[in-house]
Amino acid sequence: MGADPAPLPPNFLIMINKEPVISIKNINHYYGRGTLRKQILFDISLEIYAGEIVIMTGPSGSGKTTLLSLIGGLRSVQDGSLKFLGEELCGASQSKLVHMRRNIGYIFQAHNLLGFLTARQNVQMAVELNNSISQSAAISQSEAMLTSVGLQERVNYYPDNLSGGQKQRIAIARALVNHPPLVLADEPTAALDKQSGRDVVEIMQRLAKEQGTAILLVTHDNRILDIADRIVEMEDGLLTRDAQNITPKSPNK
Repeated sequence: MGADPAPLPPNFLIMINKEPVISIKNINHYYGRGTLRKQILFDISLEIYAGEIVIMTGPSGSGKTTLLSLIGGLRSVQDGSLKFLGEELCGASQSKLVHMRRNIGYIFQAHNLLGFLTARQNVQMAVELNNSISQSAAISQSEAMLTSVGLQERVNYYPDNLSGGQKQRIAIARALVNHPPLVLADEPTAALDKQSGRDVVEIMQRLAKEQGTAILLVTHDNRILDIADRIVEMEDGLLTRDAQNITPKSPNK
């Protein structure tokens, strides 16, 4: 008898049944002009699917943040193809990029909360970008998302009265409250201790699976690699690895 076939990757059905949320083909990117022009990204191709968590690693200066900023519509695509939900962004106008950014959640190392607003109000700001939602619905939606990240007892607290981990939970709630198809996270655990970092990425993982949100997370934190479906590595502007994650799961799972 022949050997048993290799198991299919966990996101196999997602990949064959759906178009990617992000589709990148042969992206090159440059900084500077004339004799100072320097190539930063070299022939990058990558696809990310709904409900998939992709972790990007690599040394400082490898191009991770540049690629993240292109995917997030914070920089214009210069060369190659970058599609978000099937829409080509190479050559896109600034108004189109602004519209696209409203469909992406962002989580950064610095939580970027407004100190004069409560936890609920910080999240509610994101909801109210949709002018068709009433204030009462925005409040309800914001409180429900804060409950989802375990802050139901802190909805009326100001950031100065919360821990770093709690502030990052608010940032996660703000990024996910509108159920975006894509969330981009840049070093979300860098300023957190081990347990707080683990808590916030597990919240991200759970909500991504519940909402079907794709997450691209840039990190140097090897302690959280086990949450990824795939791990991609960058070095010197090149995508050097794109593979299913085989990192052992946390013993707490």
